[in-house]
Amino acid sequence: MQIQTILNFLIKYSSFVYGKCQLVGEPDDCTLEIEILPRKNGRPECSICGSKGPVYDHQPRPRRFDFIPFWGVAVVFVYTMRRVDCSRCGVKVERVPWAEGKSPTTDMYNWFLSQWATMLSWSDTARMFKTSWSTVFNAVEMAVEWGRRHVKHEMVTAIGVDEIAWQRRHKYLTVVYQIDAGARRLLWVGENRTTKTLLKFFRWFGKERTEQLKFVASDMWKAYLKVIAFKAGSALHVLDRFHIVANMNKAIDEVRATEAKKLHAEDREPILKNSRWLFLKRPAKLTVWQDAKLADLLQYNLKSIRAYVLKEDFQQFWKYIHHGWAEKFLDNWCTKTMRSKIEPMKKVAKSIRKHKPLILNWFKARGEINQGAVEGMNNKSKLTIRKAYGFRSFRTAEIALYHTLEKLPEPEFTNRFW
Repeated sequence: MQIQTILNFLIKYSSFVYGKCQLVGEPDDCTLEIEILPRKNGRPECSICGSKGPVYDHQPRPRRFDFIPFWGVAVVFVYTMRRVDCSRCGVKVERVPWAEGKSPTTDMYNWFLSQWATMLSWSDTARMFKTSWSTVFNAVEMAVEWGRRHVKHEMVTAIGVDEIAWQRRHKYLTVVYQIDAGARRLLWVGENRTTKTLLKFFRWFGKERTEQLKFVASDMWKAYLKVIAFKAGSALHVLDRFHIVANMNKAIDEVRATEAKKLHAEDREPILKNSRWLFLKRPAKLTVWQDAKLADLLQYNLKSIRAYVLKEDFQQFWKYIHHGWAEKFLDNWCTKTMRSKIEPMKKVAKSIRKHKPLILNWFKARGEINQGAVEGMNNKSKLTIRKAYGFRSFRTAEIALYHTLEKLPEPEFTNRFW
């Protein structure tokens, strides 16, 4: 079976025919060149308005368009572009169905690369198919732009708002996820974590879809709380459980580090040495050695131990069923913590008191949304950023996140070739 026959069976372009095919180059580095010719009775389309018109002239040299490799051999479409005498736009270069604008790669090859880029890093994808990093990026960008034009957001009732660090020196991205019980995906990403950043999301999301929101989960970042109250006040605002626990862990780590330095300065036994993860890990995750060492430490009357006991005591809060009993427990825990004279933990207690209504909303939303969805999506976002190590621009990070996490639609193909 000839190559022209295979191509005509799989991807046939009206008004164009496949011409001769030839291998060019050395056996270990050859290219299959496939000539494309216009039909004699075919009229070219204007690249601006799409209307057909008579041929004005031909470009002096043929253009080459990269296509999907066959059997490890690079494939190139070769076509001499015509200029069309358009009655609306004047003399313009024609539009061809296998590539957009001045792109040197075919649409099929772009979709092929974008699919592989979801499984491999962009550098690995470029190396595997012997192309450039910029070619892979352009392919992914095309797929993201097409997908975001066709994606639907009508059934979003729960969102999670958070920030992730993407560069050094405290550079953050604001990310908004859909966290409905049956759907998890990235909805929007913005640069920085300011009030203006989140306002941009709600302007993009629209008033009608915002009014359909039933739940919004976030951390205690002041800018997020302010915007959510202003823009999505009718939704039930829930403070994310993970961030409350993370704040406690941060406070405990501060207490431990300060106390360890004090013991060292007083030339006392360094009993807190190598104990950081004993306090930060969940008891069920401790190794046998860590469990034994923690049991020994619990015999000492140290601030680190008292802070750890307060943190573990707080875990009972999430087990309550009734809202009223949970509120009573929260009040008692905050009172006990404020009397502990442990400043980092007192700071956590003050924050919990300040945001108590939003924390108690956790019980109203339980079972309606997946409380761990935001953190799970954040881990995927960080992995995407890590795979994209070296990116310098927000645009590149934005494209990578949408491509990996938004579950974008793709056009239907008669044959995918991959």
